[in-house]
Amino acid sequence: MVNPLSIFPSRRVAYAFGFFVCAALMAYAYYLQYVKELEPCPMCWFQRGALLLMALVFLIGAVVKTQTRGAIILAIGTLVTGGLGAALAARHLYIQSLPADQLPSCGMGITYMLEAFPFLDVFSRALKGSVECNKIDLILGLPIPAWNLAFFVVAVIAAFLLIGHRSKKA
Repeated sequence: MVNPLSIFPSRRVAYAFGFFVCAALMAYAYYLQYVKELEPCPMCWFQRGALLLMALVFLIGAVVKTQTRGAIILAIGTLVTGGLGAALAARHLYIQSLPADQLPSCGMGITYMLEAFPFLDVFSRALKGSVECNKIDLILGLPIPAWNLAFFVVAVIAAFLLIGHRSKKA
């Protein structure tokens, strides 16, 4: 079977590509927030955090020349960050599927919650969801958390495929 990541000449280039995709997704998130004025809910903020951590893993892979052992470590790092992001996105999709009357109506912003509560309380409150997390904004027909979930899953699969990647000889 041909590795679909063989289009990249090296792991480092593939990791750099992953980093730039993460950066582009973050830029798009900020575009939606500041230009389209879509206010992110706490679940969105935590998904952004997972995306930033994944970008960091990809950046390390792009900067550090890795052998198979290093690629395995990076794949595990991607699995942890991508797994967290996928779990958050899946939870967000579940919250969006609930009727609004089944969710707390508390509309505290993430900034206020981080100032007023310990981090684990903020995280717990975010996981419970709120009416703000129930708002569905579609991008190309899918809710934003569905796109996040798809990206996290594809990124984790790609990181594991990179373990077996061999650099192309010039």
